[in-house]
Amino acid sequence: MFDLAELAAVVAAHGAVARVVIAAHDGSSPREPGAAMLVWADGQSGTIGGGALEYEAAADARAMLAAGGHRLRRVPLGPALGQCCGGAVTLLTEVYDAGCLPMAEAGVVARSTDGRAMPLGVKRLLDRARGQGVMPEPQLVQGWFVEPVAAPARDLWIWGAGHVGRALVGVLAPLPGLRVTWVDVAADRFPDTIPKGVTALPCADAARLVPHAPRGAEHLVLTYSHALDLDLCHRLLTHGFARAGVIGSATKWARFRSRLAALGHAPGQIARIDCPIGDPALGKHPQAIAIGVAQAVLRQTAIPLLKENAL
Repeated sequence: MFDLAELAAVVAAHGAVARVVIAAHDGSSPREPGAAMLVWADGQSGTIGGGALEYEAAADARAMLAAGGHRLRRVPLGPALGQCCGGAVTLLTEVYDAGCLPMAEAGVVARSTDGRAMPLGVKRLLDRARGQGVMPEPQLVQGWFVEPVAAPARDLWIWGAGHVGRALVGVLAPLPGLRVTWVDVAADRFPDTIPKGVTALPCADAARLVPHAPRGAEHLVLTYSHALDLDLCHRLLTHGFARAGVIGSATKWARFRSRLAALGHAPGQIARIDCPIGDPALGKHPQAIAIGVAQAVLRQTAIPLLKENAL
């Protein structure tokens, strides 16, 4: 997906920026169509994968910065780069500055790579996006490259900025399609640097923020306090959520179930909250828990939080 906001921010910070995107591939490819990186004079962000492919593409992109323009080229990974992969990758490299940032139509960026007029196939993709909200996959269509604009599709609220909370945010924040809201009881519980795309909300009475979460949000509860974890579960069950999970042990969750039932919540509703979270095969280190949860985030649209042994 085309992250227009990120491109504009990098252009504002660095001037001319080249965007390199995988437009298509034949056979094996290090990344999928739409995978992109931004390259400027003394740095880059994002990845198209492939090691040698990315190194060569970045050097080519920097050579284009002064002249501007765009270039579409097919790179056979074996003959051109000595890679063992048997595939070929088509790269589109485009140079942008503050005066020529791309525009989206119906949530889609579509542009010609060879100067030809917009073909009927592209017009149909734009019509579907405009009329039905159906976003196209990144693809080359008769000399035009079409990409949907990146937009967060899921709200994820992480409650707690301790060791596990920080590990989770570090793993999850770079994933596309997630809008992360990070809550704790004081500003000094957060790290000095908050990852891009993450909103940190310090609040002394953190549970009071539950009504501000979208009812379709997903929640990970892992604060320093069992009492706060329980209060959050109670308020989330009252408010509504897409999916929720709580860090802890089976013993902790047995006590929570009893207390939540005493607060008037039905067993079927309480069972919607997963506890413990993580993957026992990965261990109990904060980063290991974060990896287990991130795997689940990637596997399904709604987070099926995996079980973790007692902490």
